[in-house]
Amino acid sequence: MELFDRLVGEQLKTMEQLLFLQSEIERCQALEEELMELQNEANLQSVQEEIQQMKEQLKEIQQMFEKQTEEVIRSYRRQYCHAGEPS
Repeated sequence: MELFDRLVGEQLKTMEQLLFLQSEIERCQALEEELMELQNEANLQSVQEEIQQMKEQLKEIQQMFEKQTEEVIRSYRRQYCHAGEPS
């Protein structure tokens, strides 16, 4: 009976270790999920900032294109409108 009691005692200790490790794994997995969500939020914010920067660049390029278009029209008019006038 003494051997039996000792074996059961060891088995109970092993079971306690198993339960402890199981709960630690679950805790760490929950933490891992939270960190992944936070990282996704950080990535989302980073992407949103990049989109905003690209929108600003796009606006600047559109303004530049409009100015270039106006200059092309002015240049065309100067060259061809004045060329058709009698001297």
